[in-house]
Amino acid sequence: MTGKYEKYIVRQMVREELPNEGVLAYGETEGGTSGAHALISGWQVPGCQVHIAYSWIYQVPTPNPYVLEHTHEYDEVLLWMGSNPDDINDLGAVAELTIDGEVYEISTSASVYIPAGVPHCPLGYKSVDRPFQFIALSLHPEYKS
Repeated sequence: MTGKYEKYIVRQMVREELPNEGVLAYGETEGGTSGAHALISGWQVPGCQVHIAYSWIYQVPTPNPYVLEHTHEYDEVLLWMGSNPDDINDLGAVAELTIDGEVYEISTSASVYIPAGVPHCPLGYKSVDRPFQFIALSLHPEYKS
């Protein structure tokens, strides 16, 4: 059934090159990941005020660090979600995230709020024992940095 809200449903994730990783940051396609895909954004759904980039990390990414330092004019939430159904807090990986010059280790399923204007990343990985999902939720219609 096609209804009046069909225009708000994104049924196909779209591969998206982001400026701080992969080809645009390093000149090479990243390895060990699915690459970033847009789940929803203002360019997919007119009027949408968020951008969500989604990827699977299945081994230590190359290059590593995976994402270079950057800032945004909007707030962002970064999410790491493990794939162990018996323990949803078990990430199965160890990441290192720098926020405004301070390094934080992420080794469980976690989320991090990044206020607008705060420099964050690099984001690198020490180990990946099991695939997990990484999501960057931008409180803006498009990803910009």
